[in-house]
Amino acid sequence: MKIKLLFISLLSASWGAVAQQPKLPSPYATKSVKNYCEVIGWKVNEMPKAPAGFKVSRFATALANPRNMYVAANGDVFVAEANTEVKGIKKVGAAITGVDKSQNLGKSANRVTLLRDSNGDGVPDLKTVFLSGLNQPFGLLILGNWFYVANTDGLWRFAYKPGQTKVAGPGKMIVRLPAGGYNNHWTRNLRANAAGTKIYIAVGSGTNVMEKGAQNEVRRANILEINPDGTGERVYASGLRNPCGIDFEPTTKVLWTVVNERDELGDELVPDYLTGIKQGGFYGWPYSYFGQHVDDRPKPKRPDLVKKAVVPDMAVGPHTASLGLAFYNSSKFPQKYKGGAFIGQHGSWNRSVLSGYKVTYVPFTNGRPSGAMQDFLTGFIANPAKQQVHGRPVGIAVAKDGALLVADDASNTIWRVSAM
Repeated sequence: MKIKLLFISLLSASWGAVAQQPKLPSPYATKSVKNYCEVIGWKVNEMPKAPAGFKVSRFATALANPRNMYVAANGDVFVAEANTEVKGIKKVGAAITGVDKSQNLGKSANRVTLLRDSNGDGVPDLKTVFLSGLNQPFGLLILGNWFYVANTDGLWRFAYKPGQTKVAGPGKMIVRLPAGGYNNHWTRNLRANAAGTKIYIAVGSGTNVMEKGAQNEVRRANILEINPDGTGERVYASGLRNPCGIDFEPTTKVLWTVVNERDELGDELVPDYLTGIKQGGFYGWPYSYFGQHVDDRPKPKRPDLVKKAVVPDMAVGPHTASLGLAFYNSSKFPQKYKGGAFIGQHGSWNRSVLSGYKVTYVPFTNGRPSGAMQDFLTGFIANPAKQQVHGRPVGIAVAKDGALLVADDASNTIWRVSAM
């Protein structure tokens, strides 16, 4: 038993390494646990911690579950405010089962808020509702004269002119998407290629490991590719359980994602991962994980798919709920951060010790990870013994002035990290 515990401890400490195929324990080497955090918020004089040479400040407060952000070419910051909706829930309490009780549940704001810092002092002087009446919005994108919003059940677009502060006319759903999903797999993220000819939509799975059958997973656990008008849909990559964070690596223009992997196999399984996407690639879900490691739970088995499962590029820790991703494309941070990937680890519930609850950084060289994952923004865990956290980082964006913006949905705050 002591040997097994030592092995697990060493394994846990090694998740930051650049590892093509990390050594994984057997399923159920430790029991599956439910370990929900308690959000206690931040006092006025409290905030996350960044490395020496950086300053952390509050960019925006009093939001309603800020989940994702998009920065326009003119510097406007658009914030998707939405959360998991559980009908009939008026107060979060112990009686709620099957959901992460640290989340804001019940009524979702279902809006996009515009934040504008006109004088460049790092504090928005304009905060206004840009678009409301949505259905769990998440992905945001401006392409040409269109503003795109990915609701949980469909992709909409609205006429847009740079600088406008409110959507002026009705929009149109151009792609219907499968709605709902396991825990927070309602999110639908968006990115466009550099040429603006294709849009990519990240759609998470509807279940943990296909326990409701394959029909429930049609067009899910995928990254979809479409034309800007919604036509020409195809599956760009599949077998991605919850590819919430997506972004293009700036030098190679390859699409990368962080994937929130499956639950209920024990403390150390399965590691979330960061990977470049191979067009047409299958990444294992639900039949295998991290390549050809077979998951016996899904039925029927698909050894043909397991055989071709792509091994992800880099493990980023088990049960970290890695959901945010942004490559740093500015020159305002020290040179070592240029071109690297920031990851928002929201924190998960399926590990005996709290995992995630921080923003990490992965250095890149020539379009590939070139070093160990590093902690960048920490201090979100207030008291690990009591499972208390101040907040939960999720969406990541790079502001026009080079600052890093971090959406903390649990405390309704957007943090700004700038180089001093």
